[in-house]
Amino acid sequence: MIRVIAGVCKGRLLKTPPNWPGRPTADRVKEALFNILSPVLPGSKFLDLFAGSGNVGIEALSRGAESVFFVEQDRRAVKAIFENLSALSLKNGARVLPADVFAAIKRLARAGECFDLIFLDPPYERHLERPALEKIAGSGLLKPGGIIIAESSKREVLPSRIDSLVLVRQEKYGDTMLTFFREG
Repeated sequence: MIRVIAGVCKGRLLKTPPNWPGRPTADRVKEALFNILSPVLPGSKFLDLFAGSGNVGIEALSRGAESVFFVEQDRRAVKAIFENLSALSLKNGARVLPADVFAAIKRLARAGECFDLIFLDPPYERHLERPALEKIAGSGLLKPGGIIIAESSKREVLPSRIDSLVLVRQEKYGDTMLTFFREG
């Protein structure tokens, strides 16, 4: 079971779709991520790409993000996001876009959406991190001073620069790597 670690929904359990092959962000990684983001999270606009069951975005809402935009294409996972948001009474700060991440990035940019924090957690070993970061770079989705965080397998080596994005921090937790980028 996945749970919310801290904030207004602390300790609440989250649903995942039955027989879902997705890999939710582990509690240890999620706790470390939000400890790093704690100075900038309250009041932020947060984009959760490859959202799965909404685990990370819901944690962001619970800890004080003003709003979270969830992007996920798997229908079962989208249903779980809606059920989790409803069960936790977090619908007001959330929007869900059931779509392919690459199409969603383009659509959100065209709509003029802009985020303080962008989190992406594609399926491991599919090498989707770099193409997603390339799409985000220069799209206008990241507010000035904003941060992009890519969760990946530690075996997925991301370059120190992707277009206008500059790697500013990396943290490893077991098999998981968190890589932080800013416009630079």
